[in-house]
Amino acid sequence: MIVVKDVHFTYPNGIEALKGISLTVQNGEFVAIMGQNGAGKTTLVKQFNGLLKPTKGTVLVDDVGTTKVSVATLARNVGFVFQNPDHQLFSESVEEEIAFALRNFGFKETVTKKRVTWALNLLGLTQYRKTSPFMLSGGERKRVALASILAWNPRILILDEPTIGQDYQQKEKLRQFILQMRTQRKTVIIVTHDVEFVAECNPRVLLMRDGQIIADGEATETLTDTEVLTKASIVPPQIAQIFLHLPNMKLPKNVIDVYEAREILLKTLERKSK
Repeated sequence: MIVVKDVHFTYPNGIEALKGISLTVQNGEFVAIMGQNGAGKTTLVKQFNGLLKPTKGTVLVDDVGTTKVSVATLARNVGFVFQNPDHQLFSESVEEEIAFALRNFGFKETVTKKRVTWALNLLGLTQYRKTSPFMLSGGERKRVALASILAWNPRILILDEPTIGQDYQQKEKLRQFILQMRTQRKTVIIVTHDVEFVAECNPRVLLMRDGQIIADGEATETLTDTEVLTKASIVPPQIAQIFLHLPNMKLPKNVIDVYEAREILLKTLERKSK
């Protein structure tokens, strides 16, 4: 789906944000990109829809180089939700915001109305249908931006810090939706600092530092490797920290999911009580 070959990127001010990145994202994969501020995470994902072009190297989406097609062409299959929703909201109402891209892509009006209603219901925005997006809270505007992308059903979805400003209920809805997209063989890529959210989703994790990928693997392995996490300035999930500090109980050291942790602890206590 996405192939990145030895990509470098330097901003006009001379800052080299990407330094020889190579990776492949398969169709239907769920990937979380993590690292400290300035690590190059957002710069990397902006290469995937052509918002930024490599200074050196190649980015292929469906075997097509991103330098050879327009952002508009890539956008039909690559949906991008910015960290700051105000960077992509401009319509007078939430309804019009969600409908804009659908109409721009040539969807029939009957289909557009159905997709708008579906997106509003999915993200709990129905009561704001006629409201200006700029009258909403930051978290609500984030959901409007996400709804405007989900409405046209892109094959690849990129979310930059999707959990910022969202309460637990909204995070859980997002997690369930991502899982649903995986069953539909959609590719989902998130940029995030929310290690607890990543732990609950258990995706493939890329850790970045200084414009390079320093780790790439399953969440259960990557988010319990304290040496690598320290290099990426990331704190392990709270559950992982607990299990790492209970060596005398002979518990596994790669537990990051609260539900798995609960089952392990219950079974351990049950054995000890016998």
